[in-house]
Formats: sequence, structure tokens, C-alpha cells
Amino acid sequence: MEEETTSIKTIDQPLYFEMAEIEQVIAHRVGNKNNEQDLIPSQNLLKTDERLRGMLHRYFLKPFVQPELFHFTFSNEDFTLNPLYKFASEIFEDSGRFAINSVHIARYLYDLTTHPQIKSGDLFVVRFTNVAVNGVSTEAIGLFKSESKQDFLKLEAGEDAFELYHESGINIEKLDKGALIFNMERNEGFRVAMVDRVNRGQEAQYWKDDFLQIAPCRDSFHHTKELMQCTREFLINEASPEMSKANQIDLLNRSVGYFKEHEQFSREEFEEEVFQNPQLSGAFRQYAGENLNDMPAENGGSFELSPHAVKKYSKDYKSVLKLDKNFHVYIHGDRGQIEQGQEADGRKYYKIYYREEH
Repeated sequence: MEEETTSIKTIDQPLYFEMAEIEQVIAHRVGNKNNEQDLIPSQNLLKTDERLRGMLHRYFLKPFVQPELFHFTFSNEDFTLNPLYKFASEIFEDSGRFAINSVHIARYLYDLTTHPQIKSGDLFVVRFTNVAVNGVSTEAIGLFKSESKQDFLKLEAGEDAFELYHESGINIEKLDKGALIFNMERNEGFRVAMVDRVNRGQEAQYWKDDFLQIAPCRDSFHHTKELMQCTREFLINEASPEMSKANQIDLLNRSVGYFKEHEQFSREEFEEEVFQNPQLSGAFRQYAGENLNDMPAENGGSFELSPHAVKKYSKDYKSVLKLDKNFHVYIHGDRGQIEQGQEADGRKYYKIYYREEH
């Protein structure tokens, strides 16, 4: 079956779920195989009413605010051998095989749940329609694992008094792990979004690396993210050791300013506007060549900058000058308005020029 995608009105969100509909949903209990806990599969879909579907919609989709997309891969890079690719393909081709393939997915996850620290949980498999990816409406399969139970109190009125009960259940504001498989670009391993709120330690890697087996898409978001992280690491760790902290912050500010002000990245333009120094530009070019192996090579390394990636990763560009434990100086603008010096007794100082006090 061909991918069913439809263009919709322009939406300034990479992932848009307001019109998404839950068509099918099923749940399976996945224990920890290493701890001798069982897999308890369900053969029947969950029955839901309008109010419950609204709550599930919020629980499943609200956490997907990260616009980075991935695609399926495999140990030998043949994504067609990835079991999840196979199961998703069968569901997209025939929704009547949704339930049986959801069981296959649960069993596959169960067989991978062997680290003793991996929590057992409930796996929800969901089929959505009308999800939008970069303005294109398509179908999606959701995989959501709930590992954390939350205690809550329930108060009920009796004949003469209230009665208080203690129960344990799922907090719809805290999805532990999730993935959305979009029915688009199938010949490239589909497009996949991921959430993992328990992403620490070796036991957490099984969701992304062992179960999903996904790799970042080589799109503008990925390229912009990689470039911004590479630039920041170069300026903080690899640039001239004689560079003052104020000069380093100035370069960080000029870098993030370039990313915010330009729609297209040009290597020569970037080096000229940011570094303004042939020696520093050469050092960056060598560093980037060693650390950005999958950057676009065509047109001299030019590519479209993702405003969503710029917004997310510009927060890592700190413009704070910390002086001992006494002062924090935030440098946002003209580097020429701050001077550095040293007294005869060895004490260092900064001289700051300004016109108005706020």
C-alpha cells in the first residue's frame, strides 16, 4: 500500500496533533524477562468513549514536543530487517492486522527486557489518523510504555459518611517512553519521533538503541543541531587557550546571532561573520571536518537552517562571565564596551561602559 499523505494548511509546528484521531488502541503487560516476570498479551482492543479518548490523546501525544525525527535502521544498516519496520508496514497495509502485530511488538519488547533494572510496565499500541508532520497529514502508529505507577486517593460518599480509598494508576501527565511511527518515507525507513523520560544508565538505552533501533534523519534539524553543538564545543574546548573568557563569550554570541538571523547556512559567510580571523577560521574548519562527517557536502556545505533547532540549542550558548564567587556578568552585545586589565598587585579587572542603568 502506498503512503497516504495529504497536505494541509501551513502550521508553524513540525509535529501537530490537534486533529489526530485514535482509531485503534490495545494494551499488553510487559514484565521483565530476566526477573521471571511474564508477558501478558491482550487479544482484544480497548473500548473507549469520547472522554477517555480525549485523556488518552493528551497522555500519548502531549510529550512529543521535540521536533527531531529519526528513521529505522538495523545492525547491518538494512532497515527492512528491523522487526518494528516489518510490523508497522503490515499495520499500515492492513489495519485488520493491527491486533496481531501489536502482540508481535509486545513480545519483541519482552524478549529485549533482560536488564535487571528495566521496569515492567504496560505497553499501549495505538493507530492514529490525521497526524501532521511538517504540514503533511498522515497515519501513525504509537508505541507507549508506562512504567511508573502513581498513588492517588479516591473519596466516595456513603449513606452517613465519606469513605476514603487508596488506589494506584497511570499519571496521564507523565509518559515514560513513547515512539510515533509515521506512514511517510517508507523507502527510507519511515519517520519516527521518540520520547524517553527515563534516559539514564545502561538500562535506559534499550528503548532507543535495542528496541526501536533508530538513527537521526539527515534533515535540516539534524544538520543545524550538529553544527550548533560542534561550534559550541569548538569555542569552549578547542579554540586558542590564550583567548579570554570575554572574547569566547563574544564568539558564542556572534555564532548564535548568525544562526538566528540567517535562513541558510554558508560556511564561508559563517566563518567571515563569526570568527573574523583566518587562523581561527582554519582551526574551526579542521575541527568541523573531523566531527561533522555527515554534513551536506554539496554547494560548499550550504544547507537550510532549522529555526526549531536554533531555538532549542541556542539555550546552550551561555553568555555569562563568572568572576570568582562575587560577580556574574551577562554579555549580550558589543564586545567593545568591555575592557580587561590587571593591577600591579595581580588582581584582574573588567571595565564596562554603558549609557543607561535599568
